[in-house]
Amino acid sequence: MIKPILKTILIVILCISTFLAKAQIGYDYAQYDIGFGVGLNSPVSTDVSNSLKKTPSAHFSFNYNQSPFLNYVFEGQFGRLKAGDQSSASGRQFENHFSAFALKVQLQAGELIDYSQSPVANAFKNLYLSSGVGYLVNHVVLKTPDKRVPEGSTLPGDNNSQIPFIPVRIGYEFKVFNQYNEPSFKIDLGYQYNFVMDDNLDGYSTGAHKDVFSQLTLGVKFALGGVTSYRKQIHY
Repeated sequence: MIKPILKTILIVILCISTFLAKAQIGYDYAQYDIGFGVGLNSPVSTDVSNSLKKTPSAHFSFNYNQSPFLNYVFEGQFGRLKAGDQSSASGRQFENHFSAFALKVQLQAGELIDYSQSPVANAFKNLYLSSGVGYLVNHVVLKTPDKRVPEGSTLPGDNNSQIPFIPVRIGYEFKVFNQYNEPSFKIDLGYQYNFVMDDNLDGYSTGAHKDVFSQLTLGVKFALGGVTSYRKQIHY
């Protein structure tokens, strides 16, 4: 009598365990990522207004994922900015070798919408907006004098400056899943505006507005571990 009862209890436990294990498929994700990427930089608003040139940058990031669609990002990068033409009326030209560090919050659409019933919503779930605060270290290695300024005079500006900035970014994160339907790595395509809280990005401090530069970036992020579960199925 006791053996059949124990056997029944064991079967019930196994069935429940199997059901719970299946229920978790598609819900797990890694809480930490490490990322690397490259970008193309363009001055948008500086005191050198013509002949904008695209220049390269490289970046790395460490990400804490509160959910698959809500991420806290620490990012470091270094690169160049360049603009101007000596044949222009002013003759102004600059090249800045910069490094930058930023803390950002990244919110993806999947955190806010139900993507389980619509292929269109599912496609848009990885679209994100992010913003935060950053610190920019400028080193202007090339700055030509203004032709319109009398000889012997110099324009105000600082070739070496450390400036806070506000990054605002829109992008899309292509998640690639492993055999357990967990995001194992991500391909990130983004466009970022950097609002610099000063007028020394180009080494000239003569304009009425603070400087701005933009970045088109492509990166990859790899899951590190700390696997936990999400309230919704991630992969559809």
